[in-house]
Formats: sequence, C-alpha cells, structure tokens
Amino acid sequence: MTGRNGWARFVGFKMLRLVSLLVGVSVLSFILMQFSPVDPIEAYIGGDMIRVSAEQRSLIEERWGLNESPVERLLTWGQALIQGDLGTSMIYRQPVADIIQERFMNSVALMAVAWILSGIIGFTLGVVAAMRRNSKLDRLICWYCYTLASTPVFWIALLLLMVFGVWLGWLPVGLGVPAGMSADQVTWGDRAIHMILPALTLSLTGVASIALHTRQKLTDVLESDYILFARARGERGFQLFRRHGFRHVVLPAITLQFASFSELFGGAVLAEQVFSYPGLGQATVQAGLRGDVPLLLGLVMCSAIFVFTGNMVADILYRMIDPRMKEELMS
Repeated sequence: MTGRNGWARFVGFKMLRLVSLLVGVSVLSFILMQFSPVDPIEAYIGGDMIRVSAEQRSLIEERWGLNESPVERLLTWGQALIQGDLGTSMIYRQPVADIIQERFMNSVALMAVAWILSGIIGFTLGVVAAMRRNSKLDRLICWYCYTLASTPVFWIALLLLMVFGVWLGWLPVGLGVPAGMSADQVTWGDRAIHMILPALTLSLTGVASIALHTRQKLTDVLESDYILFARARGERGFQLFRRHGFRHVVLPAITLQFASFSELFGGAVLAEQVFSYPGLGQATVQAGLRGDVPLLLGLVMCSAIFVFTGNMVADILYRMIDPRMKEELMS
C-alpha cells in the first residue's frame, strides 16, 4: 500500500503541475499576442482590406469577439475551454479541435520517425566513440556532434533541401503529399517520400545529445574495476560491451531521449515551416504571424502537453531505474 500511495502522490503532483503549466502558458501566450503588431482583422481579410468600410470592420470584430476587452476575451475563451470548446480558427474558418486533430497525426508520424532514428543513430555513435576512445574515429564523432549541437535546424533543413531536392532531384522539395493530387489518390508511399527530408533533418539534429551522453557514460563504465577484471579474463570488443556495458548505458539513454521532447517539437516547428509540411509546427507559425489567437492557444496547450508527457515519462523511468529514487518513492 505504501508503494501505491507513493505513486498516487507522484501522479497527482504531476497532474497538478500540468494544470498549472497549461494555465500559465495560455495566459502568457495570450498576453504576448496582445502586444503583437499583427492586426488580426487585416490578416483575416487579406488584400481586400482597403475595400472594407468601418461598419464592416466593426461587424467582423463583433463576429470574432475582438470588440471586447482582452480580459473578457480571455475569460470567454477559458469558459469555453472548460466545456471542451477550443474555439474557431480565424484563418482556417474551422474548429480549432478539428485542425489539431487533422495535423496532429502528421506531426506525430514525423516526430516519431525522427525520434527513433536519432535515438538509434545517437546511441550507436556514442557506443562506437566510447569503444574507440581517443582514436581518430572518436574525435570525428565528437566533432560531428558538437557541430550539430551548434547548427540551427532551419539551416540543416535548407541544406538538405538544396542538395537532395534541388541539385540531385531525388526527393520532393516540400509539402506532405504530391501537389495537385486528390486525397483519394495519395498513397502511404507518397506520404513517406515527402516525410524523408523533414524526418532526416530532425533526426540529424537530435543525435548530438544522446551520442555525447552515451559516450561519457560508457567511458565511465569501461574505466571501472569490473571491466578491468573482464579484460583480464580475455573479453574484448563487442562481447565486452554486450555483457557488461549495454545494460548500464541503454536505460539512461532511453530516459534522456524521452526528455528531449521539447527540442524535438521546437525543431519540428522550424523543419515543417521550411518544407511546408502540414503539421502542428506550420500551423503554429501561421497562427502567430496572422494573429489567430484561438488557434495559437490551442496549439500551445497541445505542445505543452506533448513536452510534459515526454518529461514525465523520463521522470518515471529515472525513478524506476535509480534505486535511491525508487526507495524514496516507495517510502
């Protein structure tokens, strides 16, 4: 019973933090949008703004609630949110929940592929660097990771776009499906081909942290006394890593990978914008640039839940792996 009470307190505390986080990011995002120079009416109307009279502008403001004070608009949005209504997007003229649902699967598929690839590639590079420590290969891997860690995501996206999309012509330059093709004609192969460049961009930028962490962790393991004893018994190379090193580095690497959800989502926003990929990231940029407050608040809450989930999973894994934290939780 003590263990169950510990987990119940842990989950309850996490849910309380999630609620406070959602309230905080929503209010902060709303306040920042009030100081934005973007005129939502002008962004809503577009090029026909000069033809709109003052009476028509007033009707549009009344239609979207822009004639109310910021406090009233925020309270109205909060009351609708409690009832399960995220509002209606000004630029898409659709319910915010429908837009998020439509684009969520695109972003999740993209980030899942990139997350798996970055974890596998990063873990492999970290293991190879540690096993060949102080060699030319180790220095090359470290240089590669430090270079990626200091390189903006959008720059790598543009570089891959120019090389594989423009110069070589191997892959499409953007979008989530072929242009001009109806939805019933689009196959999973078409979607996968259009996902390659964005997923490759995100996976390359997510390699550095997991590779460097795995290298350092495995280096510490290889310098321990029981590894020296295993070497004295004749164990070498992959056998040494498989029997004594793998279990010490794989779980911390997985935990770190779950904790990188925030960097993954932030990189997805830039990558989706460069490749015009129809996901949550591109919708977030459009909502911010065109002053679509209901859509932006819905996307901010969705991204906060996504990042919080990754951090919570990482926290749970730490408590399951570390005996000291597990004992504290069970007490």
